[in-house]
Amino acid sequence: MPPGILTLADGLAAPAALSPADTGFMLLCSALVMVMTPGLAFFYGGMVRVKSVLNMLMMSFVGLGIVTVLWVLYGFGLAFGTDRGGIVGWRGDFAGLGGIGLTELWGTSGIPVYVFAVFQLMFAVLTPALISGALADRVKFTAWALFTALWVTVVYFPVAHWVWGEGGWLFRLGVIDFAGGTAVHINAGAAALGVLLVVGRRIGFRKDPMRPHNLPLVMLGAGLLWFGWFGFNSGSWLGNGDGVGAVAFVNTQVATAAAMLGWLAYEKLRHGAFTTLGAASGAVAGLVAITPACGAVSPLGALAVGAVAGVLCALAVGLKYKFGYDDSLDVIGVHLVGGIAGSLLVGLFATGGVQSTARGLFYGGGLGQLGKQALGVAAVLLYSFVVSYVLAKGIDRLMGFRVAEDEEIAGVDRTAHAETAYDFTGAGGGAVHRVPAAALGAPGGPGDRERGHGTERGHGTDTEKVDA
Repeated sequence: MPPGILTLADGLAAPAALSPADTGFMLLCSALVMVMTPGLAFFYGGMVRVKSVLNMLMMSFVGLGIVTVLWVLYGFGLAFGTDRGGIVGWRGDFAGLGGIGLTELWGTSGIPVYVFAVFQLMFAVLTPALISGALADRVKFTAWALFTALWVTVVYFPVAHWVWGEGGWLFRLGVIDFAGGTAVHINAGAAALGVLLVVGRRIGFRKDPMRPHNLPLVMLGAGLLWFGWFGFNSGSWLGNGDGVGAVAFVNTQVATAAAMLGWLAYEKLRHGAFTTLGAASGAVAGLVAITPACGAVSPLGALAVGAVAGVLCALAVGLKYKFGYDDSLDVIGVHLVGGIAGSLLVGLFATGGVQSTARGLFYGGGLGQLGKQALGVAAVLLYSFVVSYVLAKGIDRLMGFRVAEDEEIAGVDRTAHAETAYDFTGAGGGAVHRVPAAALGAPGGPGDRERGHGTERGHGTDTEKVDA
């Protein structure tokens, strides 16, 4: 359980001084978690239509800027400062990271506070980026940037304190979340549902083909996520003194493999083919599900967690067609459902012999831990959904959350970023002239010429409706 000082004190002997080995290890893990955000950008970017690739990449990358600044100014203090009623934390010397000693240690670990702060920063950056996949093709970049800033402030920072902060109410209750099943994945999945109910469906949802434009890019993104997730999970114990981080590493690999195979088996039985998109999505589902459980279960338990998550998430991605919500890239089906599955399965498969003595139902622990996990899941889900919906509604009334219809049809890459991802003209460079949105539909205007030229080359709006 990453930031939990009390759990850490129970699990590791308090070192007398800074540990160079643990410090170096945690800096490496921080870099691995940082790579997950570009990896997510590629994973999502390959799944959207060609006219939205750059926007999808930017919705992830901008968090590296916004969340980093807010984390330094006040986010670290709110999440991991001195507890204030179990809801939020605060320490004045954490504001601006200005009053922290160079070798001041985080709790009873052997790593400096600075190292812990930057490791947790990477979690904070990734979480709002996860939400963006549900909103592909149709939101204003400025509205998304404002939402990111507000959401991490009033949702992510407090929830991180609930789950991981010393004194956080879910932490005190004994909810097990080793590396972010509730604070990251359920949090992001519930937020995605709240926001997309405000934003609405894409034009052409259920009518036009909206196939991934670049499956190799999806596979590359999934590979980077899988690679970075080893830092995400095994680094969350903050040290290597007792083997818990090693178990988390092994469980991460095992569950991911099982989930990928489970997803592929399901889609072969259901659709008659093993797809690359299914392999990538199944792997991510396994990574999500094992995140809360990797320090509580055995490798056999990890196999079960991964297999269950792979099949459940494969089933869940079809719910959007049944219920009519347009979750563009299946954030709800993978992250919300996967996070719930992994968190609840802790209550069944926790062995009591890894990160803590808490046992699940199948290891003689009764229903107690399962009840705690269910409460944690429900609390985070409801809070994130309601607050995210309210934030999105407020932004929509203030400035409009969604782009205009003609901008969505033309593609948000051109209208928001004045660029296209691929150049098919042979002239080099992906930049396009910025034109007013109204001019995009004007006969004979610049937008009309660009669209006509692109269509002739197989890159324009008309072709995208068929091939993208």
